[in-house]
Parts: sequence; structure tokens; C-alpha cells
Amino acid sequence: MKSIKYQLIILTVIASICCNYGAFSQVGIGTMSPDASSALDINSTTGGVLAPRMTTAQRIAIANPANGLLVFDITENAFYFYKATVWTKMDAVVRDNYKLIKSIADLSAELTAGGGSKYLLSTNTLYEINGTISLAYPIELNNAYVVGRDANEDKLVKTGGTMFTGTTGGTIKTLTLIASGGTVFGLIGSTTQNIIFRDSIVANSASVGSISGYGMVFFSVIQYSGNNNGITYTNITDLLLSNTAWALNNSGTYETFTGTFGLIKKQGGYFKIDGANIGIDVSSNPTVNIGIMDETTFSGTSTQYVKKYTTGSYAGFNFTNAWTVNCPGIPVEFDGVATGNIYFNGPITFGFVQTITNNNPLNLAGNGNTNTTTAVNLLRIASSQDNRITYLGNKKRTFQINATLSIRGNLGVGDYYAFFIRKNGSTTLTETNSLMRINSTTDISSNAISGTVELAPNEYIEIWGQRLTGSRYDLYNRIFIEFKY
Repeated sequence: MKSIKYQLIILTVIASICCNYGAFSQVGIGTMSPDASSALDINSTTGGVLAPRMTTAQRIAIANPANGLLVFDITENAFYFYKATVWTKMDAVVRDNYKLIKSIADLSAELTAGGGSKYLLSTNTLYEINGTISLAYPIELNNAYVVGRDANEDKLVKTGGTMFTGTTGGTIKTLTLIASGGTVFGLIGSTTQNIIFRDSIVANSASVGSISGYGMVFFSVIQYSGNNNGITYTNITDLLLSNTAWALNNSGTYETFTGTFGLIKKQGGYFKIDGANIGIDVSSNPTVNIGIMDETTFSGTSTQYVKKYTTGSYAGFNFTNAWTVNCPGIPVEFDGVATGNIYFNGPITFGFVQTITNNNPLNLAGNGNTNTTTAVNLLRIASSQDNRITYLGNKKRTFQINATLSIRGNLGVGDYYAFFIRKNGSTTLTETNSLMRINSTTDISSNAISGTVELAPNEYIEIWGQRLTGSRYDLYNRIFIEFKY
């Protein structure tokens, strides 16, 4: 009887264990209340889970591994899990040359590198600005890449002083820059360095600042708002400004060009200018090899959108011959619209006298150079002497010429004369010939000259005449020439 009781007790315990195992679907280690969503819940502050460790050969030798099987490969020092038909390495991807900046403390190493007086960024490193970062010192880019994700939310702010200083280049993108009471840029570089600034906002700063000496400066899609003064560019090899927008709430002079430039290319964007504010200042007469400004809109109540060149520009225009300008709001300037007029400026009742002594062509300069002409409406055109128009553009062009002459002959009724355009004092433009017959010594003949001429830079035209029949007589003349592309 005793042995039968023991057997019943053992069977009862086994049955109880089996029933309890089936009643609970979670296993807890180190916890009495495993999470309901877990099959196994391990709670520990002193240890972790140690996966099976094996060599690469042992891992590969596992027969029919299940999807999700996890092991640690001691040959490669990496976790592997099995998926479908392959073992996949689980390895953290660490970005090289990258730093996330969420507070100014994240730039402590850069402050140390800058000797405690500036944040010297690491070359070829991407600094991602997250949120608003208040700077205590200036930044030297050192050919780093400073970028935000949202220009409205990711900001660099500095109160007083200069935000970006130094002699190196770099890239700034998708940020708002605010230098309240200070200057955003104070950069003096070299021709081997480049600055790229794009997709950003410059706001509420005392001055946007200055950039000089760089090989290339490229600003693209920049919004300026609420700044007390603009930016000065000096001695830059290639300056590229694309779709920069100056709002009406800026003040001072927005963009100033000084020194020497290989290329200035400004495309799109706008200037909204009120009061005494100025959009562009070139009054220091910068030397520009090629200047192009296209489709940049000027608007506002300002009476001086452009502070013009003081030398090399033309009355009523702003730039020199080196520029091509085609922007709404300011005069168009390029070779294709070169134009000029000259006219005899003597009394309306009496012209100049031209004595004809033979049948050879002659310049209608008047006896004693009395054909004094005045030049007006000049663009890329000059009149260095009377009865002459000289083309001053950059490339060869074809021009339309229109001229009128009022002529009276004092003798020689029945004689014939020809009037025409001569190029460079030697080439007669036969197609411009206009003929006159003296019908009466009291009649005034009105002759029109019209034609086209191809001129290279510094070539010129004049009105000449020639007696075709008869002997010496005097002609009384008045002339007007219109010359345009």
C-alpha cells in the first residue's frame, strides 16, 4: 500500500506541472510579471542575452536554418541572422565625417580647435544643424558643409560680432542665419577657395557683410529679410548669384561690387527697394571682364535702383560695355541695343557751308570744320569728332542707319550730287547713295540716306558727299543721323 501512495503523489505533481505550463504563455526571468506581448521577458541590470557563438564555418554548416535564426559569428565579430536563403550581417552603419549639432555644446571640440576664440570646423565634415543654435563665437568653415533640414526651423543665431569669419571656403545650405546687432559674413579668402550658400534665409541682421578674394562665390535661392544693410563683394574671380530675393523690409544698399571680377552672373530674383535704399552699387567702378544680369526684377519707390558707374557708363544708363543687362525696372544694356544720334547744332535758319572743288568724294565736315554736331541718346556709341559715329560694343554687329540732309546749292542749276555713308573713312556704302539735282538756288532739298552696315568695335561711319557733274559750287547743309542696331 505504501508504494502505491508514492506513485500517486508523483503522478499528481507531474500533472500539476504540465497543467501550469500550459496555462501560461509567457516566461519571465528576473520578473514575476512578464509582458503580455512577450513569450520571454528577461529583466536584469547586471547581464544581457548571450546568443550562440560560433565560427563562420560552423554557422554555414547549420542544417536547414529557420528564418530569423540569430547567431554571433566569432570569426567576423558580428551578428548574423538567417533570412530566406542567405545569412545577413547585422552591422551598425556609422557615418564618417558627420556631426549632428543639437546644442552649442556639440561644438565644444571645434571651439577647442579654434583656440577658444572661434569654432574651427573639421575639413570635409558635414555638420547638421538641428533646431536653433546660439553662437558665442564666430565660425570658420574650413571647407566643411553646414546644413539644416528645414530653413524655417534650423537656425544659426549670433548676437553682435561676425558669424562667419576666416580665409577658407565651404558650403552653407538650408538654414536661417541671424546676426542681430552684428554681421553675417566677414570672409577674406583666396582664389583657391570657394563659398557656396544656397536655399537659405538671412534675416534681422545689422549687416549681411562682405566676401572678398575667393575663386568662386555661388549664392542660390537666398531670401533676405529685415536686414539693416546688405553685402559687399570684392575681388572675386567668378561670382554667381541665382534667384536671390531682397524683400522690401531690408534697408541700406543691398549688393555692392568693388574691385576686380572675372565674371559676375546674376540670374533671376528681385530687388524691392523703397525710399533712399539702393539695389546695386557699382559707383566704385569695379573692373568686370564679363558682367551678366538677366531677369532680375527691380521695383519700389526708390529713385535710384542702381548707383551707376561714374566712368564708362552712358547718360541714362548704369553699366559699362562689359555688362549685358536685361532686367525689368532698369534700362536694358547690351551690344544688341547699341544706339546713337548726331545732328547739326547750328541755327535752324542757316546751316554750314561745304565748298565742292572737284568731283572726288569728301567728308561733309564743312568749311573750317563748321559742321559741328551734337551726339545724343548714346549707348555703346561715341562721337569723338563732328560728323562721326563710332561703335564701342564688344562684338561685331550689323546696324541700321537713317540720315536726313537739308541742302541748298548757291549755283550750278542742273548739277547732280551724291550723298552716302562711308565706313572708316575709306569704304563707301554704295547701297546708301542718295542723289540730288539743283533745280533752283532758292530751293532746299531734303535727302534721306538709309542702309545697313556691319561694324566691329571701334569702327565708325560718316556722311560724305560727291559732285557728279558741274564745277565748283557751295552747298548749304543741315544733317541728322540716326544709328541703331
